[in-house]
Amino acid sequence: MKRSIAIAVLLLALTPVASQAQGYPDYGRPSYGVHGDQDEARAAVRGGRQVPLSQVIARIAARTPGRQLNTTMGDSSGRPAYFVQWQTPDGRVMIFIVDAESGQILSREGG
Repeated sequence: MKRSIAIAVLLLALTPVASQAQGYPDYGRPSYGVHGDQDEARAAVRGGRQVPLSQVIARIAARTPGRQLNTTMGDSSGRPAYFVQWQTPDGRVMIFIVDAESGQILSREGG
């Protein structure tokens, strides 16, 4: 009996606590992250206040061969921006920061 209790206590001690689970890191950049904000981004494109993501992707592809891995929205210097994660044919991964209002590529990180 004592052995069973000792094993049960040991198993409880080794069980991970669900409350310690953490979300995805944001790497210090703001993100819309909720569906309501995605709706705001769509409305901004429809209203002509932001360029469509497809134009941003085409502009990056013309400059740097590769493919889009992921895109998030945020702000850069107080202006709305696309953060486009991009992979080149040789496997390098970089992030393009693009002004969402003008479509201008502001900077590139990584790669």
